[in-house]
Amino acid sequence: MQFQQLHYFVAVAETRHFTRAAERVHVSQPSLSQQIRALERELGAELFSRARGNIALTDAGEALLPLARRILADADTARIEVQELAQLRRGRIRLGATPSVCTGLLPDVLRAFHDRHPGIQLLIEEGGSHDLVRELARGALDLALVVLPLPSPSPALTTVELLREDLVVVSSPRARRLGRSVRIADLQGERLVMFRHGYDLRELTVAACRAEGFEPEFAVEGGEMDAVLGFVRAGLGVAVVPRMVAERPGSDLRTTPLARPGLSRTIALAHRSDVAPPRAARELQRMLLAQGG
Repeated sequence: MQFQQLHYFVAVAETRHFTRAAERVHVSQPSLSQQIRALERELGAELFSRARGNIALTDAGEALLPLARRILADADTARIEVQELAQLRRGRIRLGATPSVCTGLLPDVLRAFHDRHPGIQLLIEEGGSHDLVRELARGALDLALVVLPLPSPSPALTTVELLREDLVVVSSPRARRLGRSVRIADLQGERLVMFRHGYDLRELTVAACRAEGFEPEFAVEGGEMDAVLGFVRAGLGVAVVPRMVAERPGSDLRTTPLARPGLSRTIALAHRSDVAPPRAARELQRMLLAQGG
């Protein structure tokens, strides 16, 4: 008994027609009929009644049908399980993330993932949430770490909240102290080092300043995370950044918390709703959620 024969048998049983069954399984009708007859000879019983052109299951056929469906379903399950195990031995993950997450959260998680699955290639794309959402939508990424709320909410994406992080003000160690904490209103008159347009932190900071009734003053603008931190370190101004970036090992910047209610942002994992991420990407997602929790 062959899986192919069972596949053909189920097709005929469901269509009650040899020609339509052959079209469904993409073989010629004579080939399908020959395989059904071979299956009947092996089982020693007719599976179909063919009286006057009407196709009906015999008692033997009725008995075989649920068993055949279960055997084929189990075979599919086995194939999927083996493929998923293989995907953890080789393959790639295309992960998008905002630059601050790349420098703060990702290194430790990616190192742990690589230690467990050294055959998986990790492809990282840095960008703002708007850019990452667009790349997810067109299938260029498997997963992305984005800031909520999304700039343009899409029902085609599934998001799972990973962590909420506070924002702080960083300044040069040589600059005057801002105090034990600083309010957003206190940033009026301070020269800010500002991220480029389209950067989530830029939009959040500018919106907070405008809510306090003033337009922020920029000492320099247009940088990515490392450039902004470098400009702050050089004494060009202060910047509002995630706490995980400000307090990462080796940072020599002065960190001042924002007074309550302060500012925070929510980082989420996003993937397309209509396409399941590869097995390796789902394993990385599990590790990220465990780290974030």
